[in-house]
Amino acid sequence: MIYIFSLMSEEPTENKSHPNPIAGDLLISEPFLQDQNFVRSVVLLCSHGEEGSFGFVINKPSILRLSEIVEDLDFIDKEVFVGGPVEQNTLHFVYVGEKCLDDSVEVGNGVWWGGSFDELVEKLKLGLMDPHDVRFFIGYSGWGAGQLADEMNEDTWILCHESINKKSFSYTPEELWKSLLQNMGGEFKLLANYPLDPRLN
Repeated sequence: MIYIFSLMSEEPTENKSHPNPIAGDLLISEPFLQDQNFVRSVVLLCSHGEEGSFGFVINKPSILRLSEIVEDLDFIDKEVFVGGPVEQNTLHFVYVGEKCLDDSVEVGNGVWWGGSFDELVEKLKLGLMDPHDVRFFIGYSGWGAGQLADEMNEDTWILCHESINKKSFSYTPEELWKSLLQNMGGEFKLLANYPLDPRLN
């Protein structure tokens, strides 16, 4: 069974060693990260506070289709993404554009997290929302208090302030990771071309 729920956002904490991430930022995994949950991943950070951090990997498709796990959306043949390794029996979503749903939380410039699921289903059925503007996730990525700051100090993540948009959802998983680094320019543009295996560099 898939459970559908949202988490509340927290106020950001201070990170003295690295720029402080805030809701809406993207975390780009460094090229040689070997954790299979986050290889070449891009995480949309939805919450970052004293109690911990929360977000979704936005470029890791699962083997599931939305029509297979939500009966009310069986008319939409859309892939579902793996938001992270935590609670993969839960379903979440984000969408881009104008605010369309009650209780949605803005986590970036025109990027919205969660909201009324019943309202989402109804608006998708009526054609009032474009399915291409919505991305669904099973599970999420979570960090305990101070954990994300520690990982950033270890250079596990590259902080990107670029907002996702409709174009972001059109990239393949590898293309999104590379394009964000390339857009950051400088040394990051070079990182975008690193091979998965450092021995091949």
